[in-house]
Amino acid sequence: MPDRKKQARVEQILKAAPVVPVMVIDEVKQAVPLAKALVAGGLPVLEITLRTATAMDSIRAIMAEVKGAIVGAGTVMTPAQLEMVAKAGCAFAVSPGSSPNLLDAAAEVEMPLLPGGVTATEVMTLLERGYTFQKFFPAEPAGGVPYLSSLSQPIPQVKFCPTGGITPALAPTYLKLANVITLGGSWMAPKALVSAGDWAGIEKLAREAAALKG
Repeated sequence: MPDRKKQARVEQILKAAPVVPVMVIDEVKQAVPLAKALVAGGLPVLEITLRTATAMDSIRAIMAEVKGAIVGAGTVMTPAQLEMVAKAGCAFAVSPGSSPNLLDAAAEVEMPLLPGGVTATEVMTLLERGYTFQKFFPAEPAGGVPYLSSLSQPIPQVKFCPTGGITPALAPTYLKLANVITLGGSWMAPKALVSAGDWAGIEKLAREAAALKG
């Protein structure tokens, strides 16, 4: 079971900004300038997904070179991946869902995990293990704001970071919900701007995201 200190750390991390950029980095050379642009724009908490072969090298580079970045690993699905990112020094890990093996492994590391829960059963199961902060993924396909709002009535003690299909237009509606602490998104780092190296453009989008309120 995650101790209260871990949950307090997760809360502190997720409260740092209204949006957590979810980053899929294809080339290591893009990692540091991309992260610097996002942090300069007011989004210090970065979730680098383990969906590419360059993810771990990107994580290490950002942690070494980007002042003020709070670096987490996303799409962590196995105990081996969890141990790997914990040893690398990540501030947190994020999983799209949860499994008994992953949760057992998470209990053995100091780094906090933000596991995914969607159904009432999943959310309750995670809550039994002490997870009062959970990821809600995929947010829009799973039912979006109406669904999350409904969950808050029987299970008010859980706060979510919804991710998946959220746009700048939808974001304020999510952030208005009492059971949403922050949200995840990728719109502030579109592939076209990343490929073009338009870091100023990304910083501008990050600034707009950092100013979002519910």
